[in-house]
Amino acid sequence: MVEEAEGREGRHYSDEELQDLVSSTDSGAREPTNRAVAWLIAGTALAWSLFQLWIAQPQLWFGALLPVLNSSQTRPIHLMFAIFLAYLAYPAFKRSPRHHVPIADWALAIVAAFCCFYVFWFSDTLAMTARSGLPTDTQVVIGSVGLIVLLEASRRALGPALTIVGSLFLLYAWFGQGWLIPNLIEHEGLSFTSLINAQWLDTAGVFGIPLGVSTAFVFLFVLFGSLLDKAGAGNYFIQLAFAGLGHLRGGPAKAAVVGSAMTGLISGSSIANVVTTGTFTIPLMKRVGFTNEQAGSVEVASSVNGQIMPPVMGAAAFLMVEFIGISYVQVIKHAFIPAVISYIALVYIVHLEALKKNMPALGESKSFLGMILKFFIGFAVFGALFTGLIFFVGLLEGALPALAAPILMVALGALYLLLVAVAARRPDLHMDDPNDPEIKLPTVGEVYATGLHYILPIFVLIWFLMVEQQSPAKSAFYAVSFMLFIIITQRPLKALFRGQASETGSEFVGGLYDLRDGLIAGARNMIGIGVATAAAGIIVATVTKTPIGTELAGLVEQLSGGILILMLIFVGLFSLILGMGLPTTANYIVVSSLMASVVVSLGAQEGLIVPLIAAHLFVFYFGIMADVTPPVGLASFAAAAVSGGDPIRTGFTAFFYSLRTVALPFLFVYNPALILYGVDLTTVWGVLQAVFIFVVATFAMLLFAAATQGYFLARSRIWESAALLLVAFTLFVPGFWLNQIQSPFISVPPAQFEEAVAEAEPGERLRLLIRGPDFNTGDMTETTLVMEIEEGTAQERIDASGLLLWTDEDTVRMDEPMFGTTTAEKLANFDFYAEDPVELAQVLSPRDRLPKQVFYIPALLLLGLVILLQRRRQTVPAF
Repeated sequence: MVEEAEGREGRHYSDEELQDLVSSTDSGAREPTNRAVAWLIAGTALAWSLFQLWIAQPQLWFGALLPVLNSSQTRPIHLMFAIFLAYLAYPAFKRSPRHHVPIADWALAIVAAFCCFYVFWFSDTLAMTARSGLPTDTQVVIGSVGLIVLLEASRRALGPALTIVGSLFLLYAWFGQGWLIPNLIEHEGLSFTSLINAQWLDTAGVFGIPLGVSTAFVFLFVLFGSLLDKAGAGNYFIQLAFAGLGHLRGGPAKAAVVGSAMTGLISGSSIANVVTTGTFTIPLMKRVGFTNEQAGSVEVASSVNGQIMPPVMGAAAFLMVEFIGISYVQVIKHAFIPAVISYIALVYIVHLEALKKNMPALGESKSFLGMILKFFIGFAVFGALFTGLIFFVGLLEGALPALAAPILMVALGALYLLLVAVAARRPDLHMDDPNDPEIKLPTVGEVYATGLHYILPIFVLIWFLMVEQQSPAKSAFYAVSFMLFIIITQRPLKALFRGQASETGSEFVGGLYDLRDGLIAGARNMIGIGVATAAAGIIVATVTKTPIGTELAGLVEQLSGGILILMLIFVGLFSLILGMGLPTTANYIVVSSLMASVVVSLGAQEGLIVPLIAAHLFVFYFGIMADVTPPVGLASFAAAAVSGGDPIRTGFTAFFYSLRTVALPFLFVYNPALILYGVDLTTVWGVLQAVFIFVVATFAMLLFAAATQGYFLARSRIWESAALLLVAFTLFVPGFWLNQIQSPFISVPPAQFEEAVAEAEPGERLRLLIRGPDFNTGDMTETTLVMEIEEGTAQERIDASGLLLWTDEDTVRMDEPMFGTTTAEKLANFDFYAEDPVELAQVLSPRDRLPKQVFYIPALLLLGLVILLQRRRQTVPAF
């Protein structure tokens, strides 16, 4: 670890400099002194937020008066706002003026907005011309200019990396061949007209799925967080975290972790999260014994992980919905356990740091185990109440279907009034000065009641997502609508409940100002995301129009030698390298477009069935790590600016703290149960199974954290750390050891395939090894196909799978599967019309064997040995 004596002190930034650091990254650093220009920027941002709310509302009450816009019309308007604001809010260079907008920027902003507006206004004309393959010269010129100004806006808002990557993909798509282009990915090249058509005029490039997700989902969630923050929820969450954890040993660090997890609901930006919570938590961490770098690193590690924390995750999570074709609820389900155990492990890591240095508590010390017990009791009570509410609402909707919604709205309003009345009895929360010589930490009793009404819009969001199973857009709209009501009414209601009726009018006006500021801040925070998703569409279109996707995947496969673990390491490094200059969303789009399907296919070749969601989460996790890792870890630089530590050393220390986040993607690729894949949460058995997985995974992750920190009950010797890693690995992936001693399958000759299908029970899975010529190269390749056994006869089951088989002596040959089936998609890379046939090479049927959990026994015995040895050296309590 980094010791205090070794650290090179960096300079402390003022509050103004820190806010400038956040704004220059997230919302634009330009603040014009000319009131008219400032009002224009603010008014444009406000109009953007209102436009997004207008198109998001689900009732379409205006349909009889105004035309309802479709996605090909809303996406250009979305980008028009983003790109116009990008030129006005982001200076061209560091030395460019920040207090006025140069003429050149005005010209670029207007031209860029026009190019987007053209796509909106002439969407019907484009559908009959360019999108039918017949673009006009005028359309090509406008598209060319649009791409150029988009790439420049990307450079200003996000840095040069995405602009460079996008430009290289454009050049590759255009030329196709050249001395810089490897033979493996050569192609004939697109004509200039075809290139512009595909990238700007069509609906699959700049205005494709990534921008569509930004338009439909992401804006509303960013706006939701902005309004929550403006209402005061950010300060409430931080104070609540300190009230609950600040009294523990190393409490400020633990509170920083939990506070950052909660403020992840508000800020999708790692840098904003670091600065918002770090200005309070980092000085307090330093006071109890953390070095500058350690304090900054804890804040970085906890803030960056806010993007993986359900129910409100980063923008990339919404892209998964479109790329994979699953609901957002499913994404939340799969991401929940890794995210939660990652935060639990980080709390434990800072606890171990406190034990190593015997750090004091701030104020009267309290029991860590006692706090954990209270948390689980509270979680169980909340779960029971939530389940009871679901049951009650179901009865109400069954008894009074027409009145259920109005009754629930009245009940929600009454609950809101009650919680605001409770909050009004206590003074409003104010952030204390962390540098005050005497710190008096608040208690949970003093804090929790002051902001319970902030939980209601989050509850509304979760209810519509998880219970009502509504779309993310509709769920976010209802949550934002309730948030609009709260931000306007909470201040006058508090004045009224406090007996200050004369101030009700001024407080109502203050609420309107808060609403205005929240809407403007939400739009400005979306500038970078809107531009990033549009620019990333260039990469997506290039991947679909050229062979780079399949061929680059083949290159990675060759480099890895067909070994999945090496391939995963290469993909992780690829994500980290790209992420050094790309925001998480753009990084995810690029790497998932190129690599996610390759991970799945290569796993199938090794006989390992990797769920597509696991491959996408793998890329996502490594994408967020780019905000941590030097030399371009922006979150680490922001934390160092607050702590006064060395940014490079802070980045390396934060990466060391984040090893759990690096390890998790590998673990859930090899054990998809960790992301609850295949676990049915609608049954009691499924819920119990999920609870078991969560408990075991949490225990394993704590042991992994102890091993990597070199401290458990006492300072660990090398072999003890190795033993803890072995125990953690066994708990995470017990099937690995079982596979070494007992094969999971029985090999059935291909000629007996029909008999194996007939004997299989419904719900079982047969694994079919398919071998044949590759469609692109002609080389022989193979893959593993999973066949789900359904009800019916053997022939009915085979027909349902889409397989077309016929026997030629001892060989079972395959024709091209039935069009439209999942089998046809998975076998699309085979050439069924080549001279060499595609054949069924092997059938693997599941066999009865020992439960894999039997390996928990030797793992726990080894853990017991480590505990026994360390207890002799233990000098401080473990908790």
